[in-house]
Amino acid sequence: MPKHQPNSPQTPYRFLTLLQSFIKNSTNSRKIKQIHSLIITNGHLHITSRWTNTLLYNSLIRIYCLFQPQSTFVLFRHMLCHNALPNHLTFPFLIKSSATLLPPIALLAGKPLGAQAFRRGVWYDPYMQTSFISLCAHVGDLESARKVFDEILQPNVVCHNAMIDAFGKNGDMNSAVLMFSGMSNRDVYSWTSLINGLARNERFGEALGFFGKMMVDGDVVSGLMKPTEATLVSVLSCCANLEGGKGMQLGKQVHGYMVKNERELSVFMGTALVAFYGKMDCFDYADRLFGMIAIKGVCTWNAMICSLALHCREKDAFGMFIAMVREGLSPNEITFIGLLSGCARASRVDLGMEIFHSMSSEYGIVPKMEHYGCVVDLLGRAGLLQEAYEFMENMPFKADASVLGALLGACRIHGATQMADEIGERILNLEPRDCGRYVQLSSIYAGAEKWDNAAALRRVMDDTGVEKIPAYSMIHEH
Repeated sequence: MPKHQPNSPQTPYRFLTLLQSFIKNSTNSRKIKQIHSLIITNGHLHITSRWTNTLLYNSLIRIYCLFQPQSTFVLFRHMLCHNALPNHLTFPFLIKSSATLLPPIALLAGKPLGAQAFRRGVWYDPYMQTSFISLCAHVGDLESARKVFDEILQPNVVCHNAMIDAFGKNGDMNSAVLMFSGMSNRDVYSWTSLINGLARNERFGEALGFFGKMMVDGDVVSGLMKPTEATLVSVLSCCANLEGGKGMQLGKQVHGYMVKNERELSVFMGTALVAFYGKMDCFDYADRLFGMIAIKGVCTWNAMICSLALHCREKDAFGMFIAMVREGLSPNEITFIGLLSGCARASRVDLGMEIFHSMSSEYGIVPKMEHYGCVVDLLGRAGLLQEAYEFMENMPFKADASVLGALLGACRIHGATQMADEIGERILNLEPRDCGRYVQLSSIYAGAEKWDNAAALRRVMDDTGVEKIPAYSMIHEH
């Protein structure tokens, strides 16, 4: 009798069943790794059946993609070493793992995978190509994403959704709207991809307009389709950022829809509501919802911290931070952006610098450009322009437009026209088409009564075809 029977617990089929049970729930990584170890120790990754070997590796790659994506590349190398043949189900999850890496590294990982897929005859699988479109979107290569999409002979709704998402992530919302309008068949992810893209590109009114169209769509009215959590969270973000008095009203309607149609508010939706009411300066609502969330994630605490910081309540924000740490939660990068921005608005230089240095020394978080920008803003607002300039020059990377813009804003506040000349020239070289930068610098010259400089800047705007966006006033009731 053969040593391994199909119904025996030691067979690869038994392990395949166990692995597939974790595909929808990968939270218990310890058990997954134990099963992986048993597969190895039982020699099932060295068996002669290539078909079974491929199934085992595909299942492992798919699961590790969910909780430890970088391990999928190691598994793929082992798969090739053990002569297991990759197929059309192997590469999409490897490409998805690539998209979790930083863009330059993701591109280096993704291109060889695309070549492998082509070599093995699975490149033209729609699922495979859709995954590659998403990877191109992640690395900012919209041209390649469009090229891959155009190669798909009969793109389905999933392919269209991936391309709409790619347009949104790379700022081409006109193409996204055009593609969406031309789709004969749409699902909830089509609507959500478009709404998310518009929100990401700060076209909040248009995003809410499409949400309104979605809610009267035949599939929604008939109950065949309804907004997902991601849809509602994106819409709440649009409401919070909508100028005028409509944002609060529309946000409350979305909240009412959640209460009516959801059995319970998930952490995801609860956090979005806390962030919405916090940003709208309705801290009674925000605090009440915060207390209702049974298991609070770091994102929930961050929503309160950032909202308090936004409204110059830096002491309360720091108190929330202390309470979060006492609960045993580790702060992340967003936590410190909220704290540092609050200190900047309140000109709390000492506290802000202490928080900035604690990021790496106490919490092991390497500051990014956004954190350095907050410190430049902190020092600049406090009138410490030379210190802000030196801090910026000593950053481990070259200052981007946001950091330069923070220092330029401080120059405007404190009338530092000489420094503004240098910073303005650097920022216009980075963003030559941004009318707001020209207006900001022109205002600095006008405030210092340097009318010749202001007029010269206006002539540069005319010569380069940069148009100033007309301003407007709005009156609304509180």
